[in-house]
Amino acid sequence: MSIAYGQFCPIAKAAEVLGERWTILIIRELLLGASRFNELQRALSQMSPTLLTKRLTQLQDYGLVMKREQPGQRRTEYFLTAAGKELQPVVVGLGEWGARWARGQMEDDDLDVELLMIDFRRRLNADALPGGSQIIRFTFEGLPVYPHWWIVVDDKGDSELCVDNPGKPADVTLISNLRTMTEIWAGDTTLRAAKTAGDLKISGNPVLVRTAASWLGIGLFAEVRPAGAA
Repeated sequence: MSIAYGQFCPIAKAAEVLGERWTILIIRELLLGASRFNELQRALSQMSPTLLTKRLTQLQDYGLVMKREQPGQRRTEYFLTAAGKELQPVVVGLGEWGARWARGQMEDDDLDVELLMIDFRRRLNADALPGGSQIIRFTFEGLPVYPHWWIVVDDKGDSELCVDNPGKPADVTLISNLRTMTEIWAGDTTLRAAKTAGDLKISGNPVLVRTAASWLGIGLFAEVRPAGAA
């Protein structure tokens, strides 16, 4: 059942469209460049495929998303319409507010290695890497499922996220735990501080090790400090 407030206020009408569970996160992913169903499912791994399909259909009905079939291919892609794209400052503002006022202490249930690695991959600063292809390996200690991840960067700077060994030695390896890497992503600690505390080990190509802070892209809201923080 869809939300209905029975009010003519534009805020109420907008909330009817955007207030369903997961809806704003689907829009977040589409704004960040996801377009295929499996990309959305991967970034929203706790959302069932059935519910994702339902929400995408609702967003199409509201005129925020359009579905496009690729000619000659069995592939469907989803794109934001002009109305959907206009939500970008709303979503960014919501993220900034959340980072400042709703941050709180991260619970274990909030730690999502798949979303973390997806964002590390898409925010990777390939321009700061030495020329040529690079393989970056992440190992999460104590993680029972998917403890190893690889970001494979080709010589054009395009990258791919893998959970299977790409078959070549990594150029640089980061070994840590999920909480520490999430705190680095969130801006709650730095690579240097994590290394000093013994919570992060980086090894491999000395250039990549030395410049890790320049190519490892952290979260979009990492520079937003919690309210009351010094």
